[in-house]
Amino acid sequence: LSPDQSMLLKMKGGSLDVHPTEKALIVQYEVEATILGEMGEPMVGERKECQKIIRLKSLNVNTDIASLAQKVVEECRLIHPSKLPEVEQLLFYLQNCRKPGNDKQEKHSSRDFISFEGMELDQEANINSIDDYVELLYEEIPEKVKGATLILHLARNSGNLKDLMQNKTALGALARVLREDWKQSVDLTTTIISVFFCFSSFSQFHMLVTHYKVGALCMNIIEHELMKYDLWQDELQKKKQNQNAKKEHEKALRKYQGLLTKQEQLLQVGLYLLLNLAEDTWTELKMRNKNIVQTLVKTLERQDEELLLVVVTFLKKLSVFMENKNDMAETNAVMKLARLLSSDHKDLLNNTLRLLLNLSFDTGIRSQMVQAGLIPKLSSLLADESQRQLCMCILYHISMDDRFKSMFAYTDCIPQLMKMLFVCGESHTDKKLISFCINLAANKKNAQVICEGNGLKMLMNRGLKPKDVFFMKMIRNLSQHDGPTKSLFIDYVGDLAAQVVGEEKEDYVIECLGTLANLTIPDLDWDLVLKEYNLVPYLKDHLKPGSAEDDLILEMVILIGTVSTDDSCAVTMAKSGIIPTLIDLLNVQQQDDEFVCQIIYVFYQMVFHQATRDVIIKETDVPAYLIDLMHDQNAEIRKVCHNTLDIIAEHDAAWWGRVQSEKFRWHNSQWLEMVEGRAVADDGDPFGYGDDGDPLAYIDDGDPFTRYGNILERPDLFYSADRIIPVNGTISPEVFTDYLNGDGLELCQQSSSIPEGITPPSTAIPGL
Repeated sequence: LSPDQSMLLKMKGGSLDVHPTEKALIVQYEVEATILGEMGEPMVGERKECQKIIRLKSLNVNTDIASLAQKVVEECRLIHPSKLPEVEQLLFYLQNCRKPGNDKQEKHSSRDFISFEGMELDQEANINSIDDYVELLYEEIPEKVKGATLILHLARNSGNLKDLMQNKTALGALARVLREDWKQSVDLTTTIISVFFCFSSFSQFHMLVTHYKVGALCMNIIEHELMKYDLWQDELQKKKQNQNAKKEHEKALRKYQGLLTKQEQLLQVGLYLLLNLAEDTWTELKMRNKNIVQTLVKTLERQDEELLLVVVTFLKKLSVFMENKNDMAETNAVMKLARLLSSDHKDLLNNTLRLLLNLSFDTGIRSQMVQAGLIPKLSSLLADESQRQLCMCILYHISMDDRFKSMFAYTDCIPQLMKMLFVCGESHTDKKLISFCINLAANKKNAQVICEGNGLKMLMNRGLKPKDVFFMKMIRNLSQHDGPTKSLFIDYVGDLAAQVVGEEKEDYVIECLGTLANLTIPDLDWDLVLKEYNLVPYLKDHLKPGSAEDDLILEMVILIGTVSTDDSCAVTMAKSGIIPTLIDLLNVQQQDDEFVCQIIYVFYQMVFHQATRDVIIKETDVPAYLIDLMHDQNAEIRKVCHNTLDIIAEHDAAWWGRVQSEKFRWHNSQWLEMVEGRAVADDGDPFGYGDDGDPLAYIDDGDPFTRYGNILERPDLFYSADRIIPVNGTISPEVFTDYLNGDGLELCQQSSSIPEGITPPSTAIPGL
């Protein structure tokens, strides 16, 4: 490089794989070197493919795979964080693979080459004899099988792939034979697809496989084989039903089993090739357009575990896209996956759980999981440490739906979770585990199971001593259930109150306040608690708008509503001056329905008691605020306002009339608007209220419904008992007399001027 030049290096991460002989990961990456000129412009560039070996000396059967994978991703910049699940899977494979020198036979994983019957040869394949092998492809079927098998043995050695790639004659011949003779021989078809499968194992050869259209041909072959399978099943069923052909059925069954073995080998290698090609999203989209999801779900009915492993792995890859996930929901894939949870094949079980985890983000599929009986099956798998985290995540998603929470009470899930919860040390709390428990605690039946024995005592110890917020959230959920569970909290009221006053962490105090606010226990002496822990000054100081976070203030309002059920506590609160503070808070938080509803509920509790009722009615503006809110858009706010105003009206005559008038006005608002509109349209004063000399008859306060004094004393707004006298006075008393005598009915009907759709006003006052 000259002094004016510089070099720019860029590294791009690629694929991951396991080392064939060591416990190590191989990271493929690309280095791009660019020489920059004096002005920074690129002059010369070169790319080079490299690999990095990450040796895992500490990996053993007891290693925490999730933690190790996280460490590998953090320390190796060539691995993108999005590949963390893939790293976990590779580490899991390395952890469970057969060690050298171990004579115990183990099933090969999906990452090993797929071997099948018919691959054996009595001669050794040689790359220099490739032309002879190609010649065999032009002979009869047996010779074609032999030639394809010899080429397959060459392709199994990755060092020969580049030489084979350059031999377009051999690859073209293989593609032609596959296209023309795939229906003639299953062995020939399987062998040729296996050759292209060797190429598909490396991303740089995918274009080669695509060029010969092997992927599309595989889709057609697999679809054809599945149709053949259905025909075999129907034929066997017919022979089984024929009692006179028992021997024929047994013979057909043996033949069927042999054919099935070869067919499953073909399906396995064909689907694995498609799985490799699906690394490209556009190729994957083409497969979806050819119903690959339906094909895979149908294949889940098979029994061969190695084939099922490829199918489940493929479905797991496809499930990250919403369209594929919806296809799996429509084909009811969960019902077929449920049976795989009892498999002893660890890789198959692990991939099935990962697929179910991807699907569990959909609410509809979660319903299918419950219908398929996954809750007890997944609960039983919690005992398996290698599958525990996946099972817990799936169950956590199911527990988010209130419809399914109670089902956990009838399994051994909760006892196992409680055991795991207390095995964890105080310094380390599994967030997934405690989050799952928080969800379950929101159900009454689950809460009873959790609190059995010393369950609540152990939770309180973890929640109070280390001051764990997550444990306190779980405790708060437990405290909301009426019945025997809530009464267990009486012994811990003092501890919770002490945490409220003495703790500075707001998120922790919020949970303690929420727990106390849930304790609506008749035998609990709230007045003693308020005095002993000096809670009233604390509440008053922190209720002021802006003095604390809104969540904390809201919990304090809820607590005041709870303690106000006690007569002495309500008096204490009123005397402390909390009511004006609540009114100020109501003005500030008037847009927050939760705040408004809880503050009104406090007023509702206080008007039950004589002492606080008089304070609210005579010394505050609470009734006026309630009248303003009685027609709020929120149904809960309207309900609490109406109930509170009914109590106030019952005990105070002055407010009774105003509340009654307001309810009438709202109930008959449509009729009143029609009447007022006509009054404005007519010239002069049709009702004569302006000329009778009474200065109080006309009160213009800007409200069209109260401008004529007390609206309930306006007889011109009502019909008579017979509902024939209109408000404009156009019918004389003589006509009314004729009507009572049976005449003039037609005249009255013609004189009616009530617009269509307008309901006449009711004199009944709703809610009183």
